[in-house]
Amino acid sequence: MASIALFIGGIRPLPESGRPTGMYKQPVTSPVELGPEGFIGDEQADRRVHGGPEKAVHLYPARHYAALAERFPDAVPLLVPGSLGENLSTAELDENDVRLGDIWRLGQARLQVCQPRNPCWKIDERFASDGMAAFIAERQITGWYWRVLEGGCVQPGDTLDLEFASSSFTLAEAMRLWHSHRPPLEQLSALAEAPGIATSWQHKIRQRLAWLQAHPQEADQCPKAFHVKPEAQ
Repeated sequence: MASIALFIGGIRPLPESGRPTGMYKQPVTSPVELGPEGFIGDEQADRRVHGGPEKAVHLYPARHYAALAERFPDAVPLLVPGSLGENLSTAELDENDVRLGDIWRLGQARLQVCQPRNPCWKIDERFASDGMAAFIAERQITGWYWRVLEGGCVQPGDTLDLEFASSSFTLAEAMRLWHSHRPPLEQLSALAEAPGIATSWQHKIRQRLAWLQAHPQEADQCPKAFHVKPEAQ
Protein backbone atom coordinates (compact mmCIF):
# COMPACT_ATOMS: atom_id res chain seq x y z
CA MET A 1 0.00 0.00 0.00
CA ALA A 2 1.22 3.49 -0.84
CA SER A 3 -0.31 6.83 0.11
CA ILE A 4 -0.63 9.23 -2.81
CA ALA A 5 -1.35 12.83 -3.68
CA LEU A 6 -3.44 13.59 -6.79
CA PHE A 7 -2.81 16.31 -9.38
CA ILE A 8 -4.49 17.44 -12.59
CA GLY A 9 -4.18 20.56 -14.73
CA GLY A 10 -4.99 22.35 -17.94
CA ILE A 11 -2.74 23.68 -20.67
CA ARG A 12 -0.66 26.80 -19.96
CA PRO A 13 2.16 28.63 -21.76
CA LEU A 14 5.76 28.14 -20.73
CA PRO A 15 7.36 31.27 -19.24
CA GLU A 16 10.00 31.90 -21.92
CA SER A 17 8.87 30.44 -25.25
CA GLY A 18 5.14 30.62 -24.60
CA ARG A 19 4.77 27.10 -25.93
CA PRO A 20 1.85 25.17 -24.45
CA THR A 21 2.36 22.57 -21.75
CA GLY A 22 0.21 20.47 -19.46
CA MET A 23 2.96 20.31 -16.85
CA TYR A 24 1.35 22.79 -14.46
CA LYS A 25 -0.78 20.64 -12.18
CA GLN A 26 -2.90 21.53 -9.15
CA PRO A 27 -3.75 19.32 -6.16
CA VAL A 28 -7.06 17.46 -6.42
CA THR A 29 -9.22 18.17 -3.38
CA SER A 30 -12.42 16.36 -4.35
CA PRO A 31 -13.34 13.08 -6.10
CA VAL A 32 -12.31 12.89 -9.76
CA GLU A 33 -13.19 10.38 -12.47
CA LEU A 34 -10.44 8.34 -14.12
CA GLY A 35 -11.09 7.11 -17.64
CA PRO A 36 -9.07 5.15 -20.23
CA GLU A 37 -7.04 8.23 -21.25
CA GLY A 38 -6.56 9.76 -17.83
CA PHE A 39 -8.26 11.90 -15.24
CA ILE A 40 -11.21 14.00 -16.32
CA GLY A 41 -10.04 17.61 -16.37
CA ASP A 42 -6.39 16.75 -17.02
CA GLU A 43 -4.90 17.89 -20.32
CA GLN A 44 -1.75 17.30 -22.39
CA ALA A 45 -0.44 19.85 -24.86
CA ASP A 46 1.58 17.60 -27.19
CA ARG A 47 -0.37 14.43 -27.75
CA ARG A 48 2.43 12.96 -29.87
CA VAL A 49 4.51 12.28 -26.75
CA HIS A 50 2.08 12.66 -23.83
CA GLY A 51 -1.32 11.20 -23.04
CA GLY A 52 -3.26 8.41 -24.67
CA PRO A 53 -4.22 4.99 -23.30
CA GLU A 54 -0.64 3.89 -22.57
CA LYS A 55 0.37 7.21 -20.98
CA ALA A 56 -2.90 7.78 -19.21
CA VAL A 57 -1.56 8.42 -15.70
CA HIS A 58 1.92 9.58 -14.69
CA LEU A 59 3.45 8.84 -11.28
CA TYR A 60 6.61 10.61 -10.15
CA PRO A 61 8.30 9.36 -6.96
CA ALA A 62 8.44 12.19 -4.43
CA ARG A 63 11.81 11.03 -3.11
CA HIS A 64 13.47 12.09 -6.39
CA TYR A 65 12.87 15.77 -5.67
CA ALA A 66 15.75 15.74 -3.16
CA ALA A 67 18.23 14.76 -5.90
CA LEU A 68 16.85 17.46 -8.19
CA ALA A 69 17.08 20.07 -5.43
CA GLU A 70 20.71 19.17 -4.72
CA ARG A 71 21.69 19.37 -8.39
CA PHE A 72 19.58 22.47 -9.23
CA PRO A 73 19.48 24.60 -6.05
CA ASP A 74 18.12 27.69 -7.82
CA ALA A 75 14.97 25.74 -8.68
CA VAL A 76 14.27 24.56 -5.12
CA PRO A 77 11.24 26.83 -4.54
CA LEU A 78 9.51 25.25 -7.56
CA LEU A 79 10.52 21.65 -6.90
CA VAL A 80 7.45 20.37 -5.10
CA PRO A 81 5.27 17.30 -5.77
CA GLY A 82 3.11 17.87 -8.83
CA SER A 83 5.53 20.31 -10.46
CA LEU A 84 6.94 17.82 -12.97
CA GLY A 85 3.49 17.23 -14.40
CA GLU A 86 2.74 14.05 -12.49
CA ASN A 87 -0.81 12.98 -11.70
CA LEU A 88 0.25 10.82 -8.76
CA SER A 89 2.94 11.46 -6.17
CA THR A 90 4.10 9.10 -3.47
CA ALA A 91 7.12 8.93 -1.18
CA GLU A 92 6.73 5.16 -0.79
CA LEU A 93 7.50 3.85 -4.28
CA ASP A 94 10.15 4.39 -6.94
CA GLU A 95 11.30 2.60 -10.09
CA ASN A 96 12.85 -0.21 -8.04
CA ASP A 97 9.52 -1.03 -6.38
CA VAL A 98 7.30 -1.66 -9.40
CA ARG A 99 7.48 -4.16 -12.26
CA LEU A 100 6.23 -4.03 -15.81
CA GLY A 101 2.79 -5.60 -15.80
CA ASP A 102 2.08 -4.94 -12.12
CA ILE A 103 -1.59 -4.16 -11.51
CA TRP A 104 -2.50 -1.74 -8.73
CA ARG A 105 -5.86 -0.58 -7.44
CA LEU A 106 -6.49 3.12 -6.85
CA GLY A 107 -9.94 3.92 -5.53
CA GLN A 108 -12.39 2.31 -7.95
CA ALA A 109 -9.78 2.12 -10.72
CA ARG A 110 -7.23 -0.53 -11.70
CA LEU A 111 -3.91 0.57 -13.19
CA GLN A 112 -1.08 -1.32 -14.88
CA VAL A 113 2.58 -0.26 -15.04
CA CYS A 114 3.49 -0.14 -18.74
CA GLN A 115 6.48 2.16 -19.45
CA PRO A 116 8.85 4.79 -18.03
CA ARG A 117 8.41 8.46 -18.75
CA ASN A 118 10.76 10.08 -21.27
CA PRO A 119 11.52 13.53 -19.84
CA CYS A 120 11.02 16.53 -22.09
CA TRP A 121 12.93 19.74 -22.79
CA LYS A 122 9.98 21.67 -21.37
CA ILE A 123 11.18 20.67 -17.90
CA ASP A 124 14.29 22.82 -18.40
CA GLU A 125 12.23 25.86 -19.33
CA ARG A 126 9.57 25.36 -16.66
CA PHE A 127 12.29 25.38 -13.95
CA ALA A 128 14.73 27.75 -15.72
CA SER A 129 17.33 25.01 -15.30
CA ASP A 130 19.27 23.89 -18.37
CA GLY A 131 20.09 20.22 -18.17
CA MET A 132 17.36 19.13 -15.77
CA ALA A 133 15.64 16.87 -18.30
CA ALA A 134 18.98 15.30 -19.22
CA PHE A 135 19.81 14.79 -15.52
CA ILE A 136 16.47 13.05 -14.92
CA ALA A 137 17.08 10.80 -17.91
CA GLU A 138 20.71 10.01 -17.04
CA ARG A 139 19.90 9.23 -13.40
CA GLN A 140 16.84 7.27 -14.58
CA ILE A 141 14.61 9.03 -12.06
CA THR A 142 11.82 9.41 -14.57
CA GLY A 143 8.73 7.97 -12.91
CA TRP A 144 6.39 5.91 -15.02
CA TYR A 145 3.12 5.70 -16.91
CA TRP A 146 0.13 3.52 -16.17
CA ARG A 147 -2.58 2.27 -18.49
CA VAL A 148 -6.09 2.22 -17.05
CA LEU A 149 -7.53 -1.30 -17.02
CA GLU A 150 -10.71 -0.20 -15.25
CA GLY A 151 -11.80 3.37 -14.74
CA GLY A 152 -13.71 4.78 -11.83
CA CYS A 153 -13.79 7.39 -9.12
CA VAL A 154 -10.54 8.34 -7.36
CA GLN A 155 -10.31 10.75 -4.46
CA PRO A 156 -7.78 12.25 -2.07
CA GLY A 157 -6.97 9.76 0.63
CA ASP A 158 -7.14 6.73 -1.67
CA THR A 159 -4.10 4.46 -1.65
CA LEU A 160 -2.29 2.48 -4.29
CA ASP A 161 -2.66 -1.22 -3.46
CA LEU A 162 -0.86 -3.98 -5.32
CA GLU A 163 -3.42 -6.37 -6.79
CA PHE A 164 -1.25 -8.45 -9.13
CA ALA A 165 2.52 -8.72 -8.76
CA SER A 166 4.28 -9.33 -12.06
CA SER A 167 7.44 -11.45 -12.19
CA SER A 168 8.89 -9.32 -14.99
CA PHE A 169 11.59 -6.63 -14.93
CA THR A 170 11.41 -3.88 -12.36
CA LEU A 171 11.13 -0.53 -14.07
CA ALA A 172 14.68 0.29 -12.93
CA GLU A 173 16.00 -2.94 -14.45
CA ALA A 174 14.12 -2.32 -17.68
CA MET A 175 15.51 1.20 -18.05
CA ARG A 176 19.09 0.11 -17.33
CA LEU A 177 18.79 -2.62 -19.95
CA TRP A 178 17.13 -0.37 -22.54
CA HIS A 179 19.75 2.37 -22.21
CA SER A 180 22.81 0.12 -21.96
CA HIS A 181 25.30 -0.23 -24.81
CA ARG A 182 24.67 -3.43 -26.77
CA PRO A 183 22.49 -5.10 -24.15
CA PRO A 184 22.37 -8.92 -24.14
CA LEU A 185 20.03 -9.90 -26.95
CA GLU A 186 18.20 -12.54 -24.95
CA GLN A 187 17.44 -10.01 -22.21
CA LEU A 188 16.32 -7.39 -24.71
CA SER A 189 14.06 -9.97 -26.32
CA ALA A 190 12.60 -10.81 -22.89
CA LEU A 191 11.95 -7.12 -22.27
CA ALA A 192 10.03 -6.87 -25.54
CA GLU A 193 7.77 -9.68 -24.35
CA ALA A 194 7.25 -8.30 -20.83
CA PRO A 195 3.61 -8.55 -19.76
CA GLY A 196 1.74 -5.29 -19.98
CA ILE A 197 4.52 -3.41 -21.78
CA ALA A 198 3.34 -0.41 -23.79
CA THR A 199 2.89 -1.25 -27.47
CA SER A 200 4.89 1.76 -28.68
CA TRP A 201 7.87 0.89 -26.46
CA GLN A 202 7.64 -2.78 -27.41
CA HIS A 203 7.86 -1.78 -31.09
CA LYS A 204 11.01 0.29 -30.45
CA ILE A 205 12.62 -2.55 -28.52
CA ARG A 206 11.92 -5.00 -31.33
CA GLN A 207 13.33 -2.57 -33.90
CA ARG A 208 16.51 -2.16 -31.87
CA LEU A 209 16.77 -5.91 -31.33
CA ALA A 210 16.53 -6.53 -35.08
CA TRP A 211 19.21 -3.89 -35.76
CA LEU A 212 21.57 -5.38 -33.17
CA GLN A 213 21.09 -8.84 -34.63
CA ALA A 214 21.81 -7.56 -38.14
CA HIS A 215 24.85 -5.45 -37.14
CA PRO A 216 26.79 -7.49 -34.57
CA GLN A 217 30.07 -5.60 -35.08
CA GLU A 218 28.80 -2.03 -35.34
CA ALA A 219 28.48 0.59 -32.61
CA ASP A 220 25.09 0.47 -30.97
CA GLN A 221 22.52 3.15 -31.75
CA CYS A 222 21.48 3.85 -28.17
CA PRO A 223 17.95 5.23 -27.80
CA LYS A 224 17.36 8.88 -27.00
CA ALA A 225 16.95 9.34 -23.27
CA PHE A 226 14.75 12.44 -23.44
CA HIS A 227 12.83 14.64 -25.86
CA VAL A 228 14.99 17.54 -27.02
CA LYS A 229 13.64 20.91 -28.11
CA PRO A 230 12.46 20.57 -31.75
CA GLU A 231 14.77 23.21 -33.22
CA ALA A 232 17.71 21.57 -31.44
CA GLN A 233 17.19 18.22 -33.18
